[in-house]
Amino acid sequence: MKPIIPFEPVRYDEIPTGSEWTYQLKWDGVRILAYHQPGDSRLFNRHLRERTDQFPELLPSFLHAQDYIVDGEVIALAADGKPSFHEVMRRDGIRRLARVPSLIYEVPVTYMIFDLLWLNGQSLMDRPLSERQALLAEHLIPTSTIQPVQSHPNGEALFQVVRQHNLEGIVCKRLDSLYRPDGKDDRWVKVKNYGDIIAVIGGYTTRDGVVNSLLSGIYQDGKLYFIGKVGTGKLTAEDWRHLTKIVSSIATETSPFANQHPDMRGANWIIPKLTAKIQFTEWRWHEGRTLRHPSLQAFVEVPPESCTFKP
Repeated sequence: MKPIIPFEPVRYDEIPTGSEWTYQLKWDGVRILAYHQPGDSRLFNRHLRERTDQFPELLPSFLHAQDYIVDGEVIALAADGKPSFHEVMRRDGIRRLARVPSLIYEVPVTYMIFDLLWLNGQSLMDRPLSERQALLAEHLIPTSTIQPVQSHPNGEALFQVVRQHNLEGIVCKRLDSLYRPDGKDDRWVKVKNYGDIIAVIGGYTTRDGVVNSLLSGIYQDGKLYFIGKVGTGKLTAEDWRHLTKIVSSIATETSPFANQHPDMRGANWIIPKLTAKIQFTEWRWHEGRTLRHPSLQAFVEVPPESCTFKP
């Protein structure tokens, strides 16, 4: 089975309504597709990078089927019981695979499955979502680590729950939507409770020799523009100390940013190789291009040049 790039939702500010729509929670996790055939089970992320070794407890099989492809999100919970991107990245970002057995217990994960793309030798991608969901419900074997994503008929009510618990958002899907690999259109729509972006790190500041904030930016017309100074978020004190060693190895004398901003005062510069997910409450693009209340969630493996401004 050749891995595919998953179908993606577009971003809307308004929740679409009508009987042709169904609504699901947007989990703050890592998009993962699972591929299973006799004797071979593998996991791949949206960038076609294999993640089988990072999440071995999710395999080998969890459908009543000889072979299948499912789409979903791997999540990990924080101490408050909410999905945490920072926590799941502790698993997804493992490089020393010898640590996986201990982290299985330290950072347990759950695979939240929301689509069935292939079943018993046949592609289901040209069938409507309603039919794919029915087949998924029929064949899935839920476990402590494998769960189906529940669909809801009322998007407004679901979004109120999201706001009440400060969750990431919802995904609205047309019941007649087909699945298009490497596609993105408004048959699937995401409505977010707060904003987030994958940004490039181009500089940092320190306190007592340890990094205490990062200067983030995105590319537009081939130039890197500063969008915010980030000094809060999910990183622990040990994470900041480890980051200090990393940035020192990619230091440079010249600012990589095309613009200037008061928040850049006193910064040290680095070659823009690092990328991170940053959460924010508002993006004042036309007022200095900066993020309001930015919060660092986790570092991610994304090509820096792909971090571009998307209106």
